[in-house]
Amino acid sequence: MPATRPVQWNLTIRSLHWLSALAVIGLFSSGWWMTGLGYYDPWYHQAPWWHKSFGITLLAVTALRVGTRLVTAAPPTQGALLERRAAHAGHFLLYALLVSVMVTGYLISTAEGKGIDVFGWVTVPALLTPFKDQATIAGSIHWYCAWALVILAAGHALFAIKHHVIDKHDTLRRMVGINHNDTTSH
Repeated sequence: MPATRPVQWNLTIRSLHWLSALAVIGLFSSGWWMTGLGYYDPWYHQAPWWHKSFGITLLAVTALRVGTRLVTAAPPTQGALLERRAAHAGHFLLYALLVSVMVTGYLISTAEGKGIDVFGWVTVPALLTPFKDQATIAGSIHWYCAWALVILAAGHALFAIKHHVIDKHDTLRRMVGINHNDTTSH
């Protein structure tokens, strides 16, 4: 890691952050929508294929994001000690929930021993031997973790806005890519 800490996140980190945010919103929305589809609905088979393809893509993006984050210096965290600790705990929980949702999605999709076709480009194999009621158990965990992820992500967004508007911290500007010294951005 560089000796000096940057004042904002680099373009790679920012891009992966916002791409992940869009994917989580889209996957949650499509997952919720899919639960209401009837068997004879034209999207009954097609929607899960898209959902799984984007889910596996998000898994790859998340792995890239974590790897990039491990070798990238972070801007200093702002706020009081308790706020900084809460921020670190919240980020850890966001990643844990994100991974939990994707792993349980994988377990749902591979419960019958078949791999996951990703956009027709590659098939992710079913690596685990299916266990009793795998799809049902993983489905329940997937649903609750997805809700927890979206609720925590909403809180994450609200805190970023609070830090920007009330605390006048650079937290949001650093993730958007606006220089903290740019007075035209206030």
